Order: sequence, then C-alpha cells, then structure tokens
Amino acid sequence: MKMRTALLGAAALVALAPAAFAERGADGHVNVLYWQAPSTLNAYLSSGTKDVEVGSLVLEGLAGFNEKGEVIPRLVETIPTVENGGVSADLKQITWKLKPGLLWSDGTAVTSKDAKFTYEYCTHPDGGCAQAARYEGIASIETPDDLTVVINFTDPKPNPYTAFVGATSPILQAAQFANCLGAAASTCTEQNFKPIGTGPFKVVDFKVNDVVQLEANPNYRDPAKPAFATMTVKGGGDAQAAARAVMETGEFDYAWNTQINPEQQEQMAAGGKGVFLNGYGTLVERVEMNLTDPSPDLAEGERSTTKHPHPFLTDIRVRKALSMAIDRQTLVDIGYGKAGRATCNLVPAPELYASANTDCIAQDIEGAKALLDEAGWKDSDGDGIRDKDGKKLHILYQTSVNPVRQDFQAVIKSWWESIGVEVELKQVDASVFFGGDAGSPDTFQKFYADVEMYANNFDGTDPEPYLAQYLCDKIPGPDNQWQGENINRFCDPAYDALVKELSVTADMAKRGEIAKKLNEMLTKDSYVVVPLVDRGRLSAASNTLGGAVLNTWDSELWNASDWYRIK
Repeated sequence: MKMRTALLGAAALVALAPAAFAERGADGHVNVLYWQAPSTLNAYLSSGTKDVEVGSLVLEGLAGFNEKGEVIPRLVETIPTVENGGVSADLKQITWKLKPGLLWSDGTAVTSKDAKFTYEYCTHPDGGCAQAARYEGIASIETPDDLTVVINFTDPKPNPYTAFVGATSPILQAAQFANCLGAAASTCTEQNFKPIGTGPFKVVDFKVNDVVQLEANPNYRDPAKPAFATMTVKGGGDAQAAARAVMETGEFDYAWNTQINPEQQEQMAAGGKGVFLNGYGTLVERVEMNLTDPSPDLAEGERSTTKHPHPFLTDIRVRKALSMAIDRQTLVDIGYGKAGRATCNLVPAPELYASANTDCIAQDIEGAKALLDEAGWKDSDGDGIRDKDGKKLHILYQTSVNPVRQDFQAVIKSWWESIGVEVELKQVDASVFFGGDAGSPDTFQKFYADVEMYANNFDGTDPEPYLAQYLCDKIPGPDNQWQGENINRFCDPAYDALVKELSVTADMAKRGEIAKKLNEMLTKDSYVVVPLVDRGRLSAASNTLGGAVLNTWDSELWNASDWYRIK
C-alpha cells in the first residue's frame, strides 16, 4: 500500500461524544496534578513531556492526534489530503486553511503569519529548538492570505503531518514572540511563562516548578467550552502521592503519569474515588549512553560536548556489556506488572514500525564479563572493580526522582557491579531533570553523567520525526542553549542518510523496513540507546470528572476542552 493511497482517505474523522454542558465555565474549578512540575509552557524550549502537555492547554497546533492516532483538525477546517487537494500529487506541498474568525486569547486575530513566524522561531540559526525534528525537510512556508499556510518540502513528503501537528509543534503568536528569536528565546520569561494561545485555557499565574493557575479562554473557538471556568495544575511530589490524591483522598480530579507498581494500583483502586486510565502507545523506559565526556574536570561549555569523546562508552563492547547484564523481565515485574513489556526497541509500535528484535531480552552476565575482558577491562588489583590504563570502570548513573526508577537503579546497579563496574547513583528532581533551563547542570539534555534513564514517546503513529531526533545536527550543546534532541551525541552519516530516505519513501511496507533499520542502528547495532520496558501509560481520574480520554499519541490533556463535572 502506498502512502499516497493512505493520504487519499485520511481526513481526521473523529466524532467526539456530545458535550455534557452548554455554557462555558459552568462547572467551576478542576484540579490537575502533574507531579513533574512544568518549568516552561513553551514546548520549543523543553523536551520534557510535562512542559509540552501543560503548555498544550494554551498553545495548539493546526491539528492534533486523537486517541486512535488519527489526525484531527484544531485551528483548521479540514485535514489536507491528496483527495481534497490539500496535499499536492507529488507530495511536495501541503496547504492548510485556517478557520475564519479565530482569535488569540488576547482578542487579536490568528493569521497564517503566526504559523510562518513559528517555523522561523524554531529554525532560527542562532537559537536552539527542542522540537526541531518536526520541521525537517521544509524548503519554505508561504502565506498567500491570512487564512492560508502553504508548506513546501524539499522532496516528496509522504508524511506531511509533522510541522504544526500535535502538542510538540504548536503555533506561537508572532506579535508576542517577535523579540524572542534566536539566542533571545530563552530570555523571554513573560512570553515563555504566559504565552498567548488559542487553547481552551489562558494562563493567570505561573510559579516555575510549582503551580500553574489558568482560566477559561474567553475567545476559545467553541463558545460553550471549556466547561470549567478555572483550572489549577499543581506540580511536585511523586507518582505515588499523585495517584493517592485522586484515588484515595479525592483532592485532585486528574493525576498524570501515576507510575506506581501493580500492588499499589490494586490497593488504591479499592478506594472507590477514581479510576486508573491506561493504554499502550510508544512510551519506552530506556538507558541512554553518553558518547561524550561529562567529566567535571573539563571546562564548562566543553563537558558533554563532541569536543571530548567519552573515555570508555565510545567502545561498543562496553555499551553492549552493560545491556547484556540487565534482566528486563525482572524490571517489568518489579515496576509495572501487566502495564509493562520487556523490549529491545526504541520504537515499540505501531506494528508496522516495530522491529522483531528480541536479542536483548535474555540476561547474560557471563557474556557481559567476557566482552569487558575482550575490551581490556580487568580487575587488576582484586577489588572487584575493573580498570584499564590506570582508570577505574566507574559510571555515574542518573535519572529523575521516582520510586519505580529508584528501584530500577538499585537492581541495575547490582547487575553492573556483578560484572565489575563501579556505579554511582544520582537522582534529580523530575521538574528540573526534564526542564529546559540552559543554566542548570542537571537537565537530561545537558547530560552531565555517563548514563541516564528516562522515558518518552512521539506524537502520532509515524516515527519519522522521532527518529530524526538522532540526526547529527540535533546534538545539544552550548551553541544551541542545550536544546538539541540528540541526547546521546550520536552521529552517523549512514543514519542521517537513512532518515532522509525515510522522509521521501511513500510505500508503507518500505517505510516500515527503514524505520526498523533506524531503530536497530540505535539499539542492537550500537547500544547507544538501551531500551528496557515498553510502558503502558497510567494516569488517574476522579469519578466526578467526565470526558477524560487517555491519549497515548498526543498530549494527555488533548481534549481538556471536553472535560466536565459529573453531577
């Protein structure tokens, strides 16, 4: 089947349930808990899910994805396809038509120029953009009138639903962000903390890493929505406390990412105040290997940069040995139960793109030891720690504060120590770890550690932009305010060429083959990314909150405009 054929019938066909309310703000207040507190509301300055999703209450794309992964309209009338003439027959152009009369929350008109400005903002050569992969392959953007956005691609683009689609690629108001281009982007505190948007809510107050106060957007395009007049998004705490706040105490209406073990889920569900929402998407817990040297002995601005290759993780034998020592099924059992699956893939779904690779599943401690022996790492002084050329095999292993992740750290440390690796553990507050503060030494983008563990996923059902994050030009560094998406500092011209091939391949079967190969280049061929668990999403909703539908393909807050209070 050709991608063009798929485009012919692809027209955002989702019919949401009829609204259970008829007046904006009639249902009062709603409390939402994101225990990883947001540090910015501008998705272009953070790769953190908590920043992207909370920001999506305010900032929207032209389109998004529903709970089935289908493209749905937001600021446009219809989804462009080949059939309706919105996508050119040669797949080199897509034309979006804005809905007439759209207003920003400040009452000014939304125009096509805002979309073009957003593209220029993210691709500015003097800045750093956390979502640059969404804009790969664009030659130019034209705005022939106030309601028309024409995106021209350098080559045929079988998947044109990347730029301005989903929570990671929202439209910024050109007037508000006019002075925030390039290096100035991170200095625009007012704009990044209180963006003017088109979403169902507008920001009233934002305390970084703490709380966001919002109120219904008076200019939202549906006059009957949202049902809630105000919303509080509280940050801080941990996943267990967040789940309890909905399921047991009833203090909150919705808690995101309630990452707790199966026994705790069962106990809390018995409380009767709420339900757990769960579903599989593309969320993978993984260990990332730093290919650059994070040593604090290096000058600031040179640590974890390509100027200094890592002293031992550049050896694939070391990376592979670390992977082989891990028992992934044990991790599933202690952390997720039925809500997790052992995986060797960075892209676990959809099935078309998921490699059949299972090489990493079986733990092999002896094989790991043999690989380290081969690499020249021996326990020369009998202290149980391998060394080479006078240097101990010591690893700083960091992750965010999270009970499940701390359990993972403890057991992985024991496995790595059993093969002769000295392991130092570090935990960073999740709000900081997943934040976008270029001045912080503890963000996952800055990667001032040897290995780090976290999970993320991609918008929609096509992994092309996700895999494009590992291009050579997406490496974070001081020259782009540490905003690149290529966390490992991986760079392979063959990988870049294959991403390019994927971007112009229309045949679906061939796209699947290429995506699987790219996945394997990052995982089993290089062990730069070491996948652990294919995680189901798990969040909690109060029994009195109506309309909440878990979406694993977009922001969990994707339909907050449809939430209402069950009387």
